[in-house]
Amino acid sequence: MHHDHTSLADDLQRLLATPTGRRRSLRWLLAGAGVAAVPLVGCGGGNGATAAATASTSATTASTAGTTACSVIPEETNGPYPGDGSNSNGSGIANALTLSGIVRGDIRSSVAPGSATASGIKMTLQLKIVNTGSSCASMAGAAVYVWHCDRDGNYSMYSSGVTGENYLRGVQETDGGGLATFTTIFPGCYAGRMPHIHFEVYPSLAQATSASNRVKTSQVAFPIATCNEVYATSGYSSSARNFANMSFASDNVFSDGYTLEMATVTGDPVNGYVVALTVGVAF
Repeated sequence: MHHDHTSLADDLQRLLATPTGRRRSLRWLLAGAGVAAVPLVGCGGGNGATAAATASTSATTASTAGTTACSVIPEETNGPYPGDGSNSNGSGIANALTLSGIVRGDIRSSVAPGSATASGIKMTLQLKIVNTGSSCASMAGAAVYVWHCDRDGNYSMYSSGVTGENYLRGVQETDGGGLATFTTIFPGCYAGRMPHIHFEVYPSLAQATSASNRVKTSQVAFPIATCNEVYATSGYSSSARNFANMSFASDNVFSDGYTLEMATVTGDPVNGYVVALTVGVAF
């Protein structure tokens, strides 16, 4: 499929201005991400993380997710399709954060001016934000912006055919227990990347309007066993093909480690899934 993007040179120049930016731009280059020149790099799955997959299915809630909750989650690229005001989608600066209604729990449908709803297996995403600088205290009143591809591997606001949509993007304020909860679908798998969800953490809901205010950018990884289960269902056939050609070892983001990003998962394709991750952030 074709994806329209502009100002890549400007984006790279901006990214190269900081150490974090240089890391992100290097990962884009390693992934072949000349944004307008390549297809979406996506999800996949090999057989290299069986132990991680087994361990990650043992927990059941966000409060128990992960045994290294006090570690800062790795900083990861926000990719070419963030919709956080940091780049263009070909029609101008793409910023879902300023859309009316983007602060919502159910992100399956677009808000105006979009109108489409993403199809797929229902998933409840629970991200628990904790402050690593304060004995892992739960961070109430922070904000989390999440986004991910649809079951066909397309990103709203950027991919051909859905540039006018903004589904599978949304912001939530963390509750008293530091929890931000989203209702969404299990993401599809596009060629070149393991399945993942992007997210950014902001100090407050009021500041969650521009990427310049974010304090952490990272990604959620999924157990291989869960991905195989989802992609065996109808509607995810292209994901199954892509997933068969990937592994964590070959993924350009997770190949250097994903322990702190691996979600715990419960559920099934019929009743849907609960996906939970504790996110350590140094506030």
